[in-house]
Amino acid sequence: MPVLACTVLGLAACASTPPTKDDTQARVDAAQAILANFRRDPDMTWFRDHVGNAKALLISPQIVQAGFIVGGSGGSAVVIARSRSGTGWNGPAFYRLASGSIGLQTGAQASEMVALVMTDKALNSLLATTFKLGGDVSVAAGPIGAGTGAPVTADMIVYTRSKGLYGGVNVDGTVIDVDEGRNRAYYGQPATPVDILVTRSVSNPGGARLAQAASGAVASRR
Repeated sequence: MPVLACTVLGLAACASTPPTKDDTQARVDAAQAILANFRRDPDMTWFRDHVGNAKALLISPQIVQAGFIVGGSGGSAVVIARSRSGTGWNGPAFYRLASGSIGLQTGAQASEMVALVMTDKALNSLLATTFKLGGDVSVAAGPIGAGTGAPVTADMIVYTRSKGLYGGVNVDGTVIDVDEGRNRAYYGQPATPVDILVTRSVSNPGGARLAQAASGAVASRR
């Protein structure tokens, strides 16, 4: 079996176990911890200065890159979106991440990601079913440190970190699609991203700490 096929099948196998409410809550808690760490990091000046302009946040507790020469990556993510009033956050909604790549790769690497959703185009893509980063939605790496250089403009500003180091993960070509199974497990009924992020026709109090972390990140820039 080709290496790429093995990689993709391996990533798919990880996602084949039916999700539970406890498992999905654990992912939300992990996302909250990652967001809090990003907020406190002294190198995240640009992030703190611009998170208040984000229409939504996409947070992946773990993106796994695997393979040698030919590889792939996969993971899960949660999304919270600014409420219509602009004073709070709705969600979380659950998504899957997947991509294939060809390059000089060795071993396996796990990274965490926080992406600022800056435009209506990117937010509307999240409300649909499937889209591709770098194709349907433009992406740019988030600036690190105090000297951020020229202004950064893209539909999504992406920060990745592995073993305490920022960058190193190319998310271009990553396909993001709605994880209907996790949304159903978390809310106890079928729920679309619109139900979760816009109309709030479903809710789960377990998402409160993540929303609070996002509000804290916005407040910290003031």
